Amino acid sequence: MKRKVLLTNTYFYRFDKKQWKAQKPYPPYGTILAAAILRKAGYDVSLFDTNLAKSTAEIDPYLTNTKPDYLVIFDDNFNYLSKMCLTVMREACFDLIRYGKAAGCQIIVNSSDATDHYEKYLQAGADVVLLGESEQMLQTVLGRDLANLGELKGVAFMKDQYVVHIPKGASLPALDEYPTPAWDLVRLSDYEKIWQQSHGYFSLNIATTRGCPFKCNWCAKPIYGKRYNSRSPQKVADELSYLVSQGASHFWVCDDIFGLKPGWVKEFRQIIKERKLNLKLKIQSRADLLVKEDTIQDLIDVGLDEVWIGAESGSQKILDAMDKGITIAEIEQATQGLQQRGVKVAFFLQYGYLGEQWEDIQKTLTMVKRLLPDDIGISVSYPLPGTGFYEKVKAQLQRKQNWEDSDDLAMLYKATFSAKFYRRLHEYTHRVYRKEKAVRGWQKSSAKALLKLPYLWARERLSFQGVKLLLP
Repeated sequence: MKRKVLLTNTYFYRFDKKQWKAQKPYPPYGTILAAAILRKAGYDVSLFDTNLAKSTAEIDPYLTNTKPDYLVIFDDNFNYLSKMCLTVMREACFDLIRYGKAAGCQIIVNSSDATDHYEKYLQAGADVVLLGESEQMLQTVLGRDLANLGELKGVAFMKDQYVVHIPKGASLPALDEYPTPAWDLVRLSDYEKIWQQSHGYFSLNIATTRGCPFKCNWCAKPIYGKRYNSRSPQKVADELSYLVSQGASHFWVCDDIFGLKPGWVKEFRQIIKERKLNLKLKIQSRADLLVKEDTIQDLIDVGLDEVWIGAESGSQKILDAMDKGITIAEIEQATQGLQQRGVKVAFFLQYGYLGEQWEDIQKTLTMVKRLLPDDIGISVSYPLPGTGFYEKVKAQLQRKQNWEDSDDLAMLYKATFSAKFYRRLHEYTHRVYRKEKAVRGWQKSSAKALLKLPYLWARERLSFQGVKLLLP
């Protein structure tokens, strides 16, 4: 008889007010990939997709109806929201563990937070925590007695009331050997309804690579590390063809860095052209990679619609302190080069890094006004285990070491200003950005209309904690 596995994940969009308000939910890609791998290995697999669920209690009917031998809580490690290790999602995972235990399941967990804090998950009732990249280890563990895992690398478990932690060994799976994620387990119509009602199109997520070889010292990489591993263009095109047939026209390529491997995008472009796929892609990339003319044009040819760049700061001093490896000039060149070709450019911005002063903040505000990206996402520096930044500030960390949700913005260490200041700055930056967008828009549409709105030209002043916030 086939062993039964119920897979689930720990991110609930409804528990994160900021993300639920955005109405841009994506299925748990990494979870359904693990489901496909287990199904190929002969397990009877089902899925409880938490992403759109209203309560952790919604897992109970799945446990009752499927009566699984194992509850595998395998996070979508491709989604940056899962990587943030939010406490509200940690508590949700503990709830899922309790439901699974009550149903008589053996519990296996894999996530960024569980990799960093495996002892908390074991104390909550998990039988095994898989550390880091774990699709292969998941198959191994399911084929073993969970009470006898002593020699396996990359697992944590309890033995005689003590936590046993065996660090992960090096491995580099051939990604093309993995099957296509089990999209049939997801109710795509629920996602499509939200996207169509809120945005007028249907977007899905896809991963072409895993890992990032760059060394930004605040970037946590508990799952895939600093290696870079890619699928073949052919395999990615196969999956895109299927998802287009399911009604999607827009895709978030959830790689940390898309198209880094030399020649990959060029081959991908040729395949997409041959299949006559009409795609719109949103990707994440780096400014220094996007100043290469051939790279930009190849990306545009495959349907590049929007790029999110880790601009972080308008101060070169801060970028260098972060070990970003990019320059302000590259950010400017990449932004202007893409926008001139009709590609939307969005900036990730980060305030509060060590050593940042008001003049550095002013430089960031000036950069936003000058380059005027198509969107911005603002955060404050967030120390996560395993990063160089965390090591620099861990002595300052108090009881609260994780954000509650993605809109928390708590300063977990002593920055130049207080958490209240940075929350105010977050709002202020958005106001600066919106005002400049309005000014530019009216300048393009009608100079006369702009003259009728003199308040837009007023230089806004705010004073907070002795610092005058002056619109640059």
